[in-house]
Amino acid sequence: MPSDPYKILIIGPSWIGDMVMAQSLFMALKAERENCVIDVLALAWTKPLLDRMPEVNQAIPMPISHGVFGLKMRRTLGKQLQPTHYDQAIVLPNSWKSALIPWFAKIPLRTGWKGEARYGLLNDIRTLDKLALPLMVQRFVSLAYPAEQSQIPPSYPTPKMVANKASFAVPPLTSGQKRLIICPGAEFGPAKQWPAESYAEVTTALIDEGWQVLVLGSAADKAIADQINDFTAQQNDNQLINLCGLTQLQDAIDLLATANAVISNDSGLMHIAAALQKPLIAIYGPTSPNFTPPLSDNSVITQIDVDCGPCFQRTCPEQHHKCMKEISSSDVLTFVQAFQHQNT
Repeated sequence: MPSDPYKILIIGPSWIGDMVMAQSLFMALKAERENCVIDVLALAWTKPLLDRMPEVNQAIPMPISHGVFGLKMRRTLGKQLQPTHYDQAIVLPNSWKSALIPWFAKIPLRTGWKGEARYGLLNDIRTLDKLALPLMVQRFVSLAYPAEQSQIPPSYPTPKMVANKASFAVPPLTSGQKRLIICPGAEFGPAKQWPAESYAEVTTALIDEGWQVLVLGSAADKAIADQINDFTAQQNDNQLINLCGLTQLQDAIDLLATANAVISNDSGLMHIAAALQKPLIAIYGPTSPNFTPPLSDNSVITQIDVDCGPCFQRTCPEQHHKCMKEISSSDVLTFVQAFQHQNT
């Protein structure tokens, strides 16, 4: 008779990029225990990501907003989860409160990094050696294995999200036309944004070659998207389509899957494009790809060395923004064209 499935509850992260990288953990768990069932407890807006990860059995919406303690609600949710009889919980956030629900749910094995001294709440607690595990994805995937292996840098599978057919209405491509998607926003702050003029130089060149360009982002990114449109040559035959603030996360994922190339700042959409295995040019400035790079073999990272960086600041403390302004649009355009030569 087949054995009962091993049930795992993951307490998921709150950021898009982190949740994309968590898929590597889910894949590693499935490789270790083929019959395991993985449920992910996370904020409701992450569901479109989880729905496109074949390893996930179900996404359980977290009813408590990010940053809210909500002890009573955590206790109630934990008790509601008790009848599921999870065998293990893996807690990815490092906060003390994030470990409460598995404890209230009486899950017998509760795994995670020590974080905010979570002794008792976690009974399989690991002490992180940041030098041994420099990448966030390594820190996630390490939790799939026994504690004695937790400081050994694990190999990790790259995320592979499975998109649905895009249902958001965009102008169809003409015969043989290619689609560039640019993601010029950055929730972290303007320091991570490649200038609108630079994006426009690339989009103008590719529109002249017959490409269609979609601009994806939140409503907060509409201003820079409008600037890109203004800087783009006026004779663009309406081939630059600004979708910032018009799409939901599920739309953005499924549209990214239609791209022939993606150019993005260091952002959640960058990680999604990588997980969809799309040709990706990832532009880094004040942050570093040494911690959260795009996880795919189909991406290139462009970053220049500056004396003041990477500074990890939301706005440029030196007021010059050299780390982004001096990244050449011609170099980025060359990367796009190189991808196309590889795929022809």
